[in-house]
Amino acid sequence: MEPFICKPVSYSKTSLTELMIPSYANFGGKIHGGVILALMDKIAYVTAAKHADAYCVTASIDKVNFLQPVEVGELVSLLASVNYVGHSSLVVGIKVISENIKTHLVNHTNTSYFTMVAKDENNRPVLVPGLLLETLEESRRFYQALRRKELKKHYQDEEKQMLAPGTINEYTRLLQKERCKIQL
Repeated sequence: MEPFICKPVSYSKTSLTELMIPSYANFGGKIHGGVILALMDKIAYVTAAKHADAYCVTASIDKVNFLQPVEVGELVSLLASVNYVGHSSLVVGIKVISENIKTHLVNHTNTSYFTMVAKDENNRPVLVPGLLLETLEESRRFYQALRRKELKKHYQDEEKQMLAPGTINEYTRLLQKERCKIQL
């Protein structure tokens, strides 16, 4: 039997800073959310691959809230760490901050959790090292990721229930206070 290998969270912590240029702007003059998401996906891959010593793919992204707009000319920094590991999956927590170079105003713009899966050269999931938790904060993050995983399973079960066929009378009752009209 192989020994149980653990790597500390600090082993794969990653940061990335990029200048926001005019070509990243949307029609409103702010940095396009897709640019931020692409940077988040990039850092999630790097962080997961460092921990897993393997190619990793994005399996899911949990809740991306855009808390503050990002302006052209600002620096965007992404801070990422592995918060949780399963057998072949890893949850990478990402914090995004923007900094105005002139005023030094710093804004927390996003926090998100990317679930990544480690793959071998035949595209099969591979076992990832365990996670060595060395601080109370790392332990809290691991526990919160575990709880989010449980909540996600509950949400998926609830979503299956919503897909069950209903009757027009049920939908009329359920949607009576909403801004819609059923006309069949």
